[in-house]
Amino acid sequence: MKFRIGDVVKMRKQHPCGSFLWEVMRVGADFRIKCKGCGRVVMLPRLKFEKAVKEVVSSLDWPSPPR
Repeated sequence: MKFRIGDVVKMRKQHPCGSFLWEVMRVGADFRIKCKGCGRVVMLPRLKFEKAVKEVVSSLDWPSPPR
């Protein structure tokens, strides 16, 4: 599954603040995500992040790069 900066994802487990929604702030070997409920920022390794994501709720539609 492809993830982009700005995507909002729904995680399998609930954050202690009560929110399931997170915004992707960085992609690569590690992912930086921000809780949409309380604003907490967390870094996760790619493998752990991909296993924890249930679905992509919203995605920014970036224009295709010119060829």
